[in-house]
Parts: sequence; C-alpha cells; structure tokens
Amino acid sequence: MSMAEPTLFEKILSGEIPGNFICRGEGWASFLDVFPRSPGHTLVVLENPSQRLANLSDADLMKLFSGVKQTQTKLSNYFETTDFTVTIHDGPLAGQEIPHVHVHVIPRKQGDGGKALPAMFPNANPPNPPDFTSLANLCKAIRGASE
Repeated sequence: MSMAEPTLFEKILSGEIPGNFICRGEGWASFLDVFPRSPGHTLVVLENPSQRLANLSDADLMKLFSGVKQTQTKLSNYFETTDFTVTIHDGPLAGQEIPHVHVHVIPRKQGDGGKALPAMFPNANPPNPPDFTSLANLCKAIRGASE
C-alpha cells in the first residue's frame, strides 16, 4: 500500500522545505506566504493534512483557530493593526491551491489597497433591497436537505 505524497505544507512543517515561521502551537504552525497579497500575509496550517474543513475533528478546528488568534496577536504587535482579512478556500472550486486546510491571515491597514468580499465575486448582482422571501425559502430548503 503506497502512502500519498506529502503536501507542500507538510514538507514546510517538517523542515524539508524552508518556511518563515511566525509561531507554532500544538498541532499547527503559521508561516509567511511566499506569494503575499500584502506584507505579513501569513498561512496558519494544521499538521493534519486534511483537504476540507468538514474532515477535521472539533479538536483540530480548535487548534486551527487558536493558531489564527495567536498569529493575529503576533502580527498585530508588529503591524500595529487589529484588522485582518481571514480567509479559507475550502476545496478547489473555492480557490484552494494546496489540498491541505489552511487559513490566510492578512493584516489590514488604512489605504492598503485590499478589498472586501464583493471583489471576489465581481460579476455577482445581489438584489438590493434584499429578497427576504427568497432567502427564507433557500434557508428552509438547506435545513431540510439530507446529509
């Protein structure tokens, strides 16, 4: 039986590939993204190489978000900000390029040129005012869907 090839992040965590680590904790680490969107763009990665959030245990989710919080504290101290864009691409259709759950933590400052969620979906045309009836119907259908 062959083992799956380690993910890029597993290789970084093991030291096979160098990483610029911001901090580490039990079962996770954070390191600077090599293709940063802005200075300080950091990835928080679990040692567990699962591809999707749905495959993580509650304990791993707690580790992951403890890592996000500790990473934000480090970045806050250096960049003198309390504002961050925190993003997870959960699966390839969501933009995930490395099949290993990771959280992007990007420090934000006034005038940094970063944008909000609408920039990710420039062709979306959300109703204005909101269509509360359609939202309620969709919510009911989602809640009624079998797992």
